[in-house]
Amino acid sequence: MKLKNRDTLTGIGYASPFFFGFIVFFIAPFIVSVVYTFTFGTGGTHFVGFDNYISVMSSNAFKLAAFNTMRFIAICVPLIMAISLVLALLLKGSFGGSSFFRSAFIFPLVVPIASTVMVFQIIFAETGILNTIYTKIGFPVHNWLQSDYAFGVLVFLYIWKNCGYNIVLLLAGLNAIPHDFYEAAQLEGANRWQCLRYITVPIMAPTFFFVFVVSIINSFKSFREAFLLSSNRPHKSIYMLQHFMNNNFTNFNYQRLSVAAFLVFIVIFILVLILFSLRKKAGDVQL
Repeated sequence: MKLKNRDTLTGIGYASPFFFGFIVFFIAPFIVSVVYTFTFGTGGTHFVGFDNYISVMSSNAFKLAAFNTMRFIAICVPLIMAISLVLALLLKGSFGGSSFFRSAFIFPLVVPIASTVMVFQIIFAETGILNTIYTKIGFPVHNWLQSDYAFGVLVFLYIWKNCGYNIVLLLAGLNAIPHDFYEAAQLEGANRWQCLRYITVPIMAPTFFFVFVVSIINSFKSFREAFLLSSNRPHKSIYMLQHFMNNNFTNFNYQRLSVAAFLVFIVIFILVLILFSLRKKAGDVQL
């Protein structure tokens, strides 16, 4: 019994630095920001109830940012899931150059985002490579990053940057499926589509769920790409919630910033909670 208590105290001692840092740098700031949402003035000296929430949710800038963020997620997450799955299925097979392609898709993960965005700016700038080609073949010049095309550029950048991570996760799940399942199905006359539908998809359901949740969370962090593409004056099509929060931080309006951040937290929390509830209801495939 004494040995067990000693092991427990040892475990608590090893874990205490992490919990201390988590409380100081995450829990405490979160509680302070929630308190800020109900106050007004420097230091949050005046209690104003839900006035800050009403002010933020009635703001046209917040509505635009929320709409663009939801649209971005609704388009990017299904796209990156589909593209990642197709590429993972292709890369699972053995063919000439498969190792090279696997490395190529992982390469964007190790490239700094600032360097990646710089390349995109060189390509899509008003005097960039793409407009130079357009001019030579007689097409009009487009201001890609300050027009409605900016949203498409951001979607392409996000998928290109994050697709490799999803491919790694999906490849790990695909390689964990016993090959005997496919051999038995083929002996019964199943074709590739039937193997994919009745073996790969059901067994990969937990992996799909995890990748889906990670993709949603990563899509909320697309502010880096949007900000670096067009700085703090983006086109209205890529004005995200993170732009709204960054502008309020610059203006020292911490109350509105805290309200927007807390609303984003609530949306992500509810969305992930719904996804986990659906997963629990559907159940996982047991091998």
